[in-house]
Amino acid sequence: MSRPLRVFVLADTHDKVPENLEMLAFGADEIWHLGDVCDPIILQTIQTFGPPVTIVRGNCDGQPDWPLTVDLKRNRVRFRLVHIPPDHAPDDVEVVLHGHTHVPRDERVGCVHFLNPGCVTRPNRGAAPSVGILEIAADGKMKWRLTTLR
Repeated sequence: MSRPLRVFVLADTHDKVPENLEMLAFGADEIWHLGDVCDPIILQTIQTFGPPVTIVRGNCDGQPDWPLTVDLKRNRVRFRLVHIPPDHAPDDVEVVLHGHTHVPRDERVGCVHFLNPGCVTRPNRGAAPSVGILEIAADGKMKWRLTTLR
């Protein structure tokens, strides 16, 4: 049996790369950044971690060439990456990953699973700074785990 695809998911870095971020990304097959990188040098630093990086533009990002939304399919699962969560569950994906709120989320809305890794630098509502690890098995089964940065 093949090993699951492992995705390191982060959002809202806001010009900072914590010391242990690269270590937390170790072993990931891909990195998905859900926006509000701010200074593009932060993205360049994250790209040195090794795995390919997919990014969406957040409301604090000034890079017009970064997409607002990215749709991906991994191991039979359709994902939408976006910074600001949609008001309604979309009908063309199974999972929406978003940032913006600075609060972790793991919630089903209808048939769509909404995931937010929380915020790397300025968490909200008492949450600790955090990132997510998403494992996607070949059969499409997923495991989502938050890791705090403290």
